[in-house]
Amino acid sequence: MNRSAIVRIILLTFTLFFPVLLWSQSAKVYVFDLHDEIGPPSWRQTKKAFDQANQLGASTVIIRMNTFGGMVEYADSIRSAILNSRMKTIVFIDNNAASAGALISIACDKIYMKPGASIGAASVVDTKGTVLPEKYQSYMRGLMRATAEAKGRDPRIAEAFVDPDVEIKDVNPKGKVLTLTSKEAIKVGYCQAEAADVEQIFTAEGLDLKNRIDHQVTTIDRIIAFLISPVVSGFLILLIIGGIYFEMQTPGIGFALLVSVVAAALFFAPLYLEGLAAHWEIGLFLVGIVLLLLEVFVIPGFGVAGILGIICIVAGLALSMVLNDFFDFNVTGSEQLTTAVIIVLFSMVASIVISVILGKSIMKTPVFRRLVLEDEQRSDLGYVSGKQSAGIVGKEGFAKTDMRPSGKIEIEGVWYDAIALDGYLEKGTPVYVEKQENYNVFVRKMIS
Repeated sequence: MNRSAIVRIILLTFTLFFPVLLWSQSAKVYVFDLHDEIGPPSWRQTKKAFDQANQLGASTVIIRMNTFGGMVEYADSIRSAILNSRMKTIVFIDNNAASAGALISIACDKIYMKPGASIGAASVVDTKGTVLPEKYQSYMRGLMRATAEAKGRDPRIAEAFVDPDVEIKDVNPKGKVLTLTSKEAIKVGYCQAEAADVEQIFTAEGLDLKNRIDHQVTTIDRIIAFLISPVVSGFLILLIIGGIYFEMQTPGIGFALLVSVVAAALFFAPLYLEGLAAHWEIGLFLVGIVLLLLEVFVIPGFGVAGILGIICIVAGLALSMVLNDFFDFNVTGSEQLTTAVIIVLFSMVASIVISVILGKSIMKTPVFRRLVLEDEQRSDLGYVSGKQSAGIVGKEGFAKTDMRPSGKIEIEGVWYDAIALDGYLEKGTPVYVEKQENYNVFVRKMIS
């Protein structure tokens, strides 16, 4: 071979490989963690991480994982985000990738595992660890199989993570759900290699540590994750319902209503940001509140409007807590919906019970008295009990206070609690008593 041919070969090699070398030295690598149970917070974090990685022009995303699993619907959402990403995805299993974690891992282009780590055990179970019926296992098997096929991995291995009836020679005996160690995963092609930490993956992949970008979890992210936990959600529902109930029992105080409004904002806002609560679910809750108020203040008694209002409130709160596509629970399943309904109903009952038991004592506390405008209603000033209001139907008087629609009226020098059937009436408006039911007095504006 002559000298000119050798020079041409060197130039061609340099032309082909220098851009690759230059790219590897400048390519940004985005790193984020999935260390908790797979659920709304982890899904939100994954969305933010991939969005930021795209905005920064990252070529590779590394997920540092250590999870025992979580909710299938959110694992599927994370899986889809990984499969649809144009960036190269690598997962580093730092000890555990069980259940939902296994599904997310096999969606990545490459898998690295810490020595002693494991992946698998992806059967669908309830909160008590009981294996759910076949329809849930069938759906999970399909997800695992499709994900493995998309990444060129053996789908039978992925299926064995879920189904104990899948037998794989020299890998998994029949009757056992498959879980692989790091060395076993390498042997069957489910792991690229072992790595002690993320830095070793950079070396193995020819990536420059100077281009590493770590995802930052903000204070707002932590607050949202705290607010959407089932315990906190249940407590907020207790405050919402308790505030509404207390306000209806003592109209005009305002403090209880303020507590209810703030609790509702704290309940719905993070769920809306997480993509759980949709506009129609929040609207359903508001419709329920309106129906309940109409039943209490406008339509005397307890009938259709009140029952529909309670149903709408329960449905709005419960549906906001679970992922669904307008009553389509194909991914979520009835288990999550049932849990949400139980949390809502328990919180509602608890709030009413607490309001009844503690209501009177709370109103007498010095702190509460400083928060409300309080007048002493003494009999020598014209106040009487509801039992003394008999025989006033048809009598005329005037609004002693603004009626919104409840307030005070005065008839023949005596004050009564009353509800205006016309809605809001200003102080001093002439009224007459149209009817009385139990201790409730209902009045209308007099037309001159």
